[in-house]
Amino acid sequence: MPDDGPAPGDPTEVTGRPDSDLLDYWEDYFGFPEPYDNQADAVESAIAVGEANGYLAMEGPCGTGKTMAALTAAATHLRHGDYENVVVVTPVKQQLQQFVADLRTMNTGLDEPLSGISLVGKRDLCPYGREGLFPDDVGTHSRCEDLREDTAHLVESDGTGGDAPVAEVAVGGEDSDEEIWWDPQRGSDLARHARPDAPGQRQLAEQSLSTAGATSPYRTEQPTAPESMVEGDDPPLYCPFEADWYARNKASPVDFAVGEGHVVTPDDYLPAAVERGTCPHRVMSVMLESADVVIGNYNHLFDPDSRPLLSAVLDERTFVIVDEAHRLEERVRDLLSDRVGRDTLKRARGDCHALLSRAQQTHEHQEQVRDHLAAREVPIEAVERARDFYDDVLGWLDDRVAAHLDEEVGEDWRVAGADQLPDHGIEIPLRDPETVERDELSVWAERNDYDGGLWRSLGTVGAAVEDAIDDLGLTRSPVAGAVGVLMKRWWEGDHATALREIELDHSPADERHVDRQWETAYTAGLVRFECMPGEALREVFDALGGGVLMSATLEPLDVFSDVAGLDALRAANRPVVERSYELPFPEANRASWIVDAEPFTARNRGDPDENADPATWNRTRDEYAHVLRTLARSYGNVMIAMPNYREASWAGEYLRTVVDKPVLVDESSANEETERLKSEFFAGGGKVLVTSTRGTLTEGVDYDGDKLHCCAVVGIPLVNIGSPRVTATRRAYADAFSESDAFEYALTVPAVRRARQAIGRVIRGVDESGVRVFVGRRYVSGARHSVNGYLSPAERAEFVRMTPEFLDDQLSTFWANQD
Repeated sequence: MPDDGPAPGDPTEVTGRPDSDLLDYWEDYFGFPEPYDNQADAVESAIAVGEANGYLAMEGPCGTGKTMAALTAAATHLRHGDYENVVVVTPVKQQLQQFVADLRTMNTGLDEPLSGISLVGKRDLCPYGREGLFPDDVGTHSRCEDLREDTAHLVESDGTGGDAPVAEVAVGGEDSDEEIWWDPQRGSDLARHARPDAPGQRQLAEQSLSTAGATSPYRTEQPTAPESMVEGDDPPLYCPFEADWYARNKASPVDFAVGEGHVVTPDDYLPAAVERGTCPHRVMSVMLESADVVIGNYNHLFDPDSRPLLSAVLDERTFVIVDEAHRLEERVRDLLSDRVGRDTLKRARGDCHALLSRAQQTHEHQEQVRDHLAAREVPIEAVERARDFYDDVLGWLDDRVAAHLDEEVGEDWRVAGADQLPDHGIEIPLRDPETVERDELSVWAERNDYDGGLWRSLGTVGAAVEDAIDDLGLTRSPVAGAVGVLMKRWWEGDHATALREIELDHSPADERHVDRQWETAYTAGLVRFECMPGEALREVFDALGGGVLMSATLEPLDVFSDVAGLDALRAANRPVVERSYELPFPEANRASWIVDAEPFTARNRGDPDENADPATWNRTRDEYAHVLRTLARSYGNVMIAMPNYREASWAGEYLRTVVDKPVLVDESSANEETERLKSEFFAGGGKVLVTSTRGTLTEGVDYDGDKLHCCAVVGIPLVNIGSPRVTATRRAYADAFSESDAFEYALTVPAVRRARQAIGRVIRGVDESGVRVFVGRRYVSGARHSVNGYLSPAERAEFVRMTPEFLDDQLSTFWANQD
């Protein structure tokens, strides 16, 4: 048969330098005088794949210039291609700031700068929430939504308060088909009523609400609506910042000129909005719709509850840049998983009970409740049914937890309490993780006549309950609506790709404050754990025009394309191109070794707590003690990354007895303690930092300059392979890909990426020198269960095998050759 060229979607269509006029323009947008090695290829690959409405999966180590490369390709498409906007998402705050900085750098060379905005959550923007002016028992998000709803009712143009006609309006500078259902004058009146100089107020400077270094036009306390604008004797609270937004016909008084280089961040639009008296979150929402480049975190794109913020700018004309894409699978899995705590279930039951109690007080109250529910087409009997359901689920949950603890530790815990129970979290799977079947709770519910119709109705019933509670002025913050939505997902979600569990978080409590003995040790919740986010990722990417997914550690790229849903797009004739670049810094400045020691597995090394005394060490642990002390005595700052925190504790205690340097031991702790430890490590003089490869110090931390001279990763940092969630994930991957690939996709590849992230902390600049070490035979090519093939091609070529006895001499020689 004749060769008709590549099929649609064949990546060979967009590899190499394609015949495209766009490639003649990208240097106009590049923010620096000259590109790094490989940076030009990255730009042109991204342009080519974007022109074909496909995706580039790119691995580029530190120094590749991934951020500027992706932005340059995106800018070229914006000004010369078919894309209308760019959305950037990254899970790392430092990287978000890097995108802002690079976009500003790019704009300095453009006659018409690209408008950009970086996003944050509502909690960071609400003036009242930032200053702690909401009640302690009410979250910022919940309180904000309540105030928004009350403010909307107050500004509504219903013929009682304003004469504004229904018409079309320009929102945020763009034409909008939205009809004006609000009265801008009522919004203006409400905003004026909240000022310190409003009638009846004493005009004092300290009365003005201030935040983020800016002073608002409004009083510190939350205002109540003026009596002239409401009926009855109980005027509601409202938000004057929200009212001002309506007064401006939902436009923003802040534009991109307030930001350096036409790029605005919360440091720009938060104080500017506060000074003008408009809701900063609304200002952000309006500005992002007209921005060329929107920079946010993973939640903004991948969380179904957060994505509506971007819904107006997400379509086939959007070019997306996903940074730190090696985290994509894990982070999106967390976003798609649900947890409903036992206390939250009790509150949902309480919401229903409170409304039903109100209805039982008098006949008039019963009619009020029925009328409010009828507005949502919910009968009062449905609320009774929901209350009974939640009550029975709580009883089932308590019995199931008690039965599990009886089975695992015996029944003595019922008397001894927390002292008899494990001091760690516990997973109680509600189905066999190895088998695709329905969970115990769903089966129990159906047997007790709580069928799918009831589960699916809980969201609607809960929303009606919440509205009725608010309208009737009952003093509680309802959760029934949100809980109902989660319970619907529990029932309807797939059982092959999600595992349902009871999760016990270890959180000791005073027995005087709990109802059940096991609650002295744990808080319980129902969890629907998402095993395979790939299908959800495919749907997100399929709805967009194209883009770049990039990281310093994406290899193996074929595995990444599979689990991130890109391979499914390729099968649907959308091109997916893969690029992997080498570390661009001088090879003479670094040593890269694999120390061929006995595999550091749980079976080989034994339990660390039982091997605290060197006299009891087995051969494996003794061999690693030699390697660790050799590395720790090396020049400068040394980081040793162990497979977990228990092994880090063992290594740290040992090294303190044999090394003259200060030895710092990281542990799973609060962020403040981790920051303190990091600062101490950086504070001059050679030190040893021992941590877990799965901790927070081995990824996303920039050890530039003289902050780190050697990093050694010991063993393979696999998660607990016996965990029900891990087992269920392996089962799901086996079904989706193959039985032989399941362990690799679910466990080995993520673990090796963790190890590669850790050793990537060492060399961060062209003038830096350092040592990178993988310790353990499994990193050796050809070894039993070798992971060498999961390193990048450049790493496989560069890392040199040696046995432990040569390590000391090689370290001395390397540092002797460095300036």
